[in-house]
Amino acid sequence: MSDVKHFDPDAVLDSAVRLFWRQGVDSTGVQEIVTATGVNRSSLYATFGGKRDLYVESLRRYVSQRSEPVMRRLAEDARGLPAISDFFAGLISARCSGEYARWGCMISNAHANGGNDDPDVREVLQLHHDQLRAAMRAAVENAAATGQMRRGVSAAAAADMLALLAYGVNLRSRAGAEPDTLTETVSATISLLAA
Repeated sequence: MSDVKHFDPDAVLDSAVRLFWRQGVDSTGVQEIVTATGVNRSSLYATFGGKRDLYVESLRRYVSQRSEPVMRRLAEDARGLPAISDFFAGLISARCSGEYARWGCMISNAHANGGNDDPDVREVLQLHHDQLRAAMRAAVENAAATGQMRRGVSAAAAADMLALLAYGVNLRSRAGAEPDTLTETVSATISLLAA
């Protein structure tokens, strides 16, 4: 007879994502995970492995459910610089208001908190970074194709700069930066690229 789970693994993973996102992996104890999910330790371990495995799965889930849809929309938006501006407006809004205000981005938080010597964690962080840069590059190339970009600007360098700006917005919003300040910084950066 197979072992029947008396909990929803997806719901447990969603709870773990919120906990790790808000507090970070180092500040989150196993007992907090048990309390937040309502699942006992042995069931957590049997389903997800240890805390490290649950953290890696939480990072993957965050990327697939929160980051990838936003990056896909940016990459597919043919408007160029307005698409980039809208991406950052949405990012600032998400980071400074609503249910997850001042939590930053789980991926940016993972970059900033160190402890990334785990190859599985590094793999997720690199995947996210590559996808973000690719989305930014697609938007920059769309801008260049429609004459919006300043002459001589490298699409690869601009994409790198914008990806780093996104990480900066995520970290500064977590530290309490005001939306207007973040918006001014984004606008100044985009103006450096514009024709």
